[in-house]
Amino acid sequence: MLYAVFMSASLPPFPPPQEPTAAPELLELGGPGQDPCLRADAARNRARLLEAAGRLIAEHGAAGVTMEAVAAAAQVGKGTVFRRFGDRVGLLTALLDHSERKFQAAFLSGPPPLGPGAPPVDRLNAFGHATLRRSVEALELQIAAEPTPDRRFTAPARRLLRGHVQMLLRQIVPHADCELFALTLMGYLDPVAVHHLTKQCGMPLKRLEDGWTDLLVRVTGVEPAATDGH
Repeated sequence: MLYAVFMSASLPPFPPPQEPTAAPELLELGGPGQDPCLRADAARNRARLLEAAGRLIAEHGAAGVTMEAVAAAAQVGKGTVFRRFGDRVGLLTALLDHSERKFQAAFLSGPPPLGPGAPPVDRLNAFGHATLRRSVEALELQIAAEPTPDRRFTAPARRLLRGHVQMLLRQIVPHADCELFALTLMGYLDPVAVHHLTKQCGMPLKRLEDGWTDLLVRVTGVEPAATDGH
């Protein structure tokens, strides 16, 4: 399951930025069949399926993760895998769960500059660098779990990230069209774009991070504090 805030049935403009005064509300964002109150045996089965999927990725890459292959590796019926995860994207999304939860906690309530407490431009700069590093570290899995075109901009996890960027932009450039700016900035961080630039164009991560910082300066007119690359 993935945890997020800023969720609603549609995506209206976000309200004026406010730092959370309490721990973020937990909201399950995973695929069909993910019961948040899993029975102990169901939880064990889910862990077993994810472990099998993780082994397949380690051995054959994300392309080797099919519902049939996971069922065979876990020695369960194919229907069990479909009931638990809905489809292949749901399964791959579940594999990204641990990383997603850690990242969301870091930018929503973790230490600055990624979390609250730093100037908004520093937080936005740190957010971009952290998102790029996450994409590079789990690029094949992120590409395999890429939402379908009709969900690319409405998937809850994507909306949370874009909403966070929009919130920070409103603090930096309150009179700009921050909704469109946020969409533009998120395009720079898109895993498909990162795959093209790093794998097909051979660009190092450092160049992408420097490019993100330069883009922020050009969009906001504000220079972020220097980072240590982490």
